[in-house]
Amino acid sequence: VQLQAYGGGLVQTGGSLRLSCAASGRTFSNYAMAWFRRAPGKEREFVAAITQTGSSTYYVDSVKGRFTISRDNARNTLYLQMNSLKPEDTAVYYCAGKIWNMELVPTNKFDYWGQGTLVTVSS
Repeated sequence: VQLQAYGGGLVQTGGSLRLSCAASGRTFSNYAMAWFRRAPGKEREFVAAITQTGSSTYYVDSVKGRFTISRDNARNTLYLQMNSLKPEDTAVYYCAGKIWNMELVPTNKFDYWGQGTLVTVSS
């Protein structure tokens, strides 16, 4: 599956952005999906994941209550709604996917990656 993330940009503290990830090439509904991010000078970090049906989600503690991961399998698209953004959310955000058929949400070992989209939160 090919993945393309977009929707990043510059936003002020407290603002919102919605990232999207368009999938093509394979059956999107066979893939669990996730968002990761890499902040300047830091390692890549798991942000959120969602099962192939969208019935289960999981978030890193630092974004719980502020970010929402969702998907539209009919449109082959993954989303990340980011609210109440903080400067520490500044990073390149990546979408990722893996073949999956369980309701347990995976958080690592994703096989397919999109290019990143930069989110900058100004203070």
